[in-house]
Amino acid sequence: MAETVTDPELPMLTLADLGVLRDVRREDDGTVVVEITPTYSGCPAMGVMRADLVHALHRAGFADVDVRTVLSPAWSTDWISEDGRRKLAAGGIAPPGRAPVRTAGPVPLQLGPSRRSAACPQCGSSDTVEQSEFSATACKALRRCRACGEPFEHVKEI
Repeated sequence: MAETVTDPELPMLTLADLGVLRDVRREDDGTVVVEITPTYSGCPAMGVMRADLVHALHRAGFADVDVRTVLSPAWSTDWISEDGRRKLAAGGIAPPGRAPVRTAGPVPLQLGPSRRSAACPQCGSSDTVEQSEFSATACKALRRCRACGEPFEHVKEI
């Protein structure tokens, strides 16, 4: 049941598609333990995800449910499944590219503008421009296709 719960901000994806659902197991005492990882620190959807998981498992007949937040390793857009990437594109949202590779330790401060690119999920053109670093949620940017003129969201690589 946990694998069918959808993301409150990207409802075309399950938490499993998004890579947020880390583990589901049943303890010896019957408690179902679910582990989830936020997409980024302070993600406002975590409370809704937790509640949706508890409700889904209660409806499936599991009385004791413990949803735990796991912060390490940190979530990466690389954890989005191929099926999830297809669902994003079908929903008009450009899926992320590969996440940047970083060495362990502090994240370096970059003061210049981000250099992301994304193909238009409507027409497939790579001639797109970022309109805003942030869209409806902090993990998405707003872009516009120069070829077809359509605006679209792009899940940023993390």
